[in-house]
Amino acid sequence: MAFRNIKWAGLWRTTRRYTSSYMDHVRAEEEHALKTMATWKKISLFVAIPGLCLTTYHVFEAEKEHAAHEQEHGRPEFIPYTHLRIRSKPFPWKDGNHSLIHNPHTNPLPEGYEEGHGGH
Repeated sequence: MAFRNIKWAGLWRTTRRYTSSYMDHVRAEEEHALKTMATWKKISLFVAIPGLCLTTYHVFEAEKEHAAHEQEHGRPEFIPYTHLRIRSKPFPWKDGNHSLIHNPHTNPLPEGYEEGHGGH
């Protein structure tokens, strides 16, 4: 009987020792996670969001220039290159000749721009 109690006492000490070191490890990981989270939060607020704002402004200004240039000079003349706008089979929507995200102002069909959409 005494042997059994000694065996359990040793197991108890070992378990407490490993549990204690494991809990120290968990606390250290939590501390590290909180510091890392704070770092990424600061990066998001002070780098990513201003970067997105600057990029949005830049793209908006470039698009305004592009629209002004197109309004002044008109859209480019359609040239029916044989290697562009190849239709080996019709698209499975609408009339089969328009792509899914077709824009009649900027996307010509194989025959040319659609009439009534700012063409020459």
